[in-house]
Amino acid sequence: MAQSFGQTEINWDKLDKTRFYVVGAGLFTGVSVALYPISVVKTRLQVATKDAVERNVLSVMKGILKTDGVPGLYRGFGTVITGAIPARIIFLSTLETTKVAAFRMLEPFKLSETTQAAIANGVAGMTSSIFAQSVFVPIDVVSQKLMVQGYSGHAQYSGGLDVARKVLRSDGIRGLYRGFGLSVITYSPASAVWWASYGSSQRYIWRFLGHDTKYDEHIPSMQKIMLVQALGGIIAGASSSCITTPLDTIKTRLQVMGHENKSSIKQVAKDLMNEDGWKGFYRGFGPRFFSMSAWGTSMILTYEYLKRVCAKDE
Repeated sequence: MAQSFGQTEINWDKLDKTRFYVVGAGLFTGVSVALYPISVVKTRLQVATKDAVERNVLSVMKGILKTDGVPGLYRGFGTVITGAIPARIIFLSTLETTKVAAFRMLEPFKLSETTQAAIANGVAGMTSSIFAQSVFVPIDVVSQKLMVQGYSGHAQYSGGLDVARKVLRSDGIRGLYRGFGLSVITYSPASAVWWASYGSSQRYIWRFLGHDTKYDEHIPSMQKIMLVQALGGIIAGASSSCITTPLDTIKTRLQVMGHENKSSIKQVAKDLMNEDGWKGFYRGFGPRFFSMSAWGTSMILTYEYLKRVCAKDE
């Protein structure tokens, strides 16, 4: 990796892996607690029928708080946390190892540092997302059914195990992987765009701040490093949400459908067009935009802090 960023980035081989996974599980759980309600609101907006009364962020939040109180904003949270730990281990391990390999493969091409970072981070983001979907998709299916239960005609459940039992009984293991292909198509490019945007935007920002010489020996302050990482996270989240929201809306609708309402990607897309035109594909865009930007910024600051905490002593 280029020397001008040696003081701001910590590579995979410099980390204490055991500490990284244990501390990371706690830190990312805290971030999930803070941002989970946004996912619930976004999911409800995406599955709302044309006749639903709650059609905007405020009305959905008011409806949830009125019927279920604050716990309603955390429907399916237990299921998500249970599955998120192994999924994140797979994701982060694949991300870091692939990123290192990609940087090495790109060295002979003598690309600019920004281009190299965009390609290496993008490839790493896409690869890690594909691997992690094997765990994420069943968790997504179960948690989203819990998020929308009783809303706009959706079934009621007693918990995550009840959802899994009923899905397996009606559709078998395939039911837990409903929307898997679309998830890969949605999240893999989203992850690629996110990490590519994050890696390249950091380089642009550092260059703008005057850290653009290859052998710059000046070490930026920790506050400056965190500010640049936060700005990179916001840019990455905004870029990714703009590109992938339509696919995410279709995927969410497919995953929350009951056994009796099976549909295809084409039919879901037609229904959205009939109900709202092109705007239908961007249902929940506000919460998703905010969620991906907020999650991206929180996640990357947490992640980079985690790497600093878990760096091996030289």
